[in-house]
Amino acid sequence: MKLIMLGAPGAGKGTQGEILSKKLGIPTISTGNILRAAVSEGTPVGRKAKAFMDAGKLVPDDVILGIVEERLAKPDCAGGYILDGVPRTIAQAEFLENDGVKFDAVLSFEISDAEIEKRMTGRRTCLKCGATYHVVNNPPRTEGVCDKCGGELIQRDDDSVETVRHRLEVYHVQTEPLKGFYEARGILKMVENQPTIEATTKVVLEVLGM
Repeated sequence: MKLIMLGAPGAGKGTQGEILSKKLGIPTISTGNILRAAVSEGTPVGRKAKAFMDAGKLVPDDVILGIVEERLAKPDCAGGYILDGVPRTIAQAEFLENDGVKFDAVLSFEISDAEIEKRMTGRRTCLKCGATYHVVNNPPRTEGVCDKCGGELIQRDDDSVETVRHRLEVYHVQTEPLKGFYEARGILKMVENQPTIEATTKVVLEVLGM
């Protein structure tokens, strides 16, 4: 099965991707992870991406998609895969389509901006071990202290109100139009916001007919 996880930052794509990956026995391919892997492995496309990153520039579409192609050619993708964070734009989606990459379903995680803001601004991350908590949904036993290693918990810059709002704006302008693109191809599946991770997984499996 070949799937795309679509949704705003903080909508739960990564979490559900990991659950599905275990259930279906196929890899989840997150743009951030494969970008870092390509850079550290020093692949030709990885070196190209590093040059842009070192210069503080955004990695262009053709380089990102080159890294995605490299990753999809690996043996563990033969039985399918889950894409998380790519395609980000109509142009990227068209590139994959023209390249002959076909998908079985595109899962769109529907959640309000207000709910995303509440989720992401409540996130706290351990400076030492990177464990994550949430001030409401998953608080540490002692406020500001990591349960696992006793490190200090901080709010990352990524999770500040201003950054979250900016990321949501970018999502609505650049990525949300993909819903129409894939709806026209008859493969868009809506996953409405649920109160728990388990309830969301149940809906995901239902829309996939599993």
